[in-house]
Amino acid sequence: MRRMNVTDENAVAAVTGSLPRIDIAVLCAGMGVAGPAEELPMDLVRRQMEVNYFGTVTVAEAVLPRMREQGRGLLLMIGSIAGRVPIPMQSHYSSSKYALEAFSDAVRMEMRRFGVRASIIEPGDTRTGFTDARKYGISENSVYYELCKNSVAKMEQDERNGRSPQTVAAAALKLASQKNPPARVPVGAEYKLLMQLLRVMPDRTKEWILTKMYLPE
Repeated sequence: MRRMNVTDENAVAAVTGSLPRIDIAVLCAGMGVAGPAEELPMDLVRRQMEVNYFGTVTVAEAVLPRMREQGRGLLLMIGSIAGRVPIPMQSHYSSSKYALEAFSDAVRMEMRRFGVRASIIEPGDTRTGFTDARKYGISENSVYYELCKNSVAKMEQDERNGRSPQTVAAAALKLASQKNPPARVPVGAEYKLLMQLLRVMPDRTKEWILTKMYLPE
């Protein structure tokens, strides 16, 4: 096992360059930041994007040339349901995952002619160390403090009661065995159904539901 800081280009180059061949790359480094969009400190906003988005891009840029030269490869990005359903009080986390959706689509189109495939896996609530590692950018005297605390508490409860991370690994393994993997794969039947509903659900209805879930009065 080799540790690699995805925000360090030299570290990424050293680790990926030491591998004799790269056929499948699962890009899953990530962290979460919580707080109101109005107040979240910019250092946390930048850290959120640096890890979740730019970190993924850095590793992708290191492995894609190898895959292109081989004439085959699979890039699997770990996104989130939050990349298609924005979560209040975690707007920048959602933004980082939205960005991965677009990046994955563009990579897939660009690399298809070289035999390189790309897909994004979209987990929902999952029991991992992500929950305890979440960073907060809000002070106790903020007008949003109680609202944010209650909102994130609901999210954390859902995460702790969520699916096993093995379900995400199983989704990745299944994609690895497919000749033409789909563009995106929500993890879990309930999230697959949710994505179908979102195609026909008006934005106002979606926002009303999310507000009821995560911004209780």
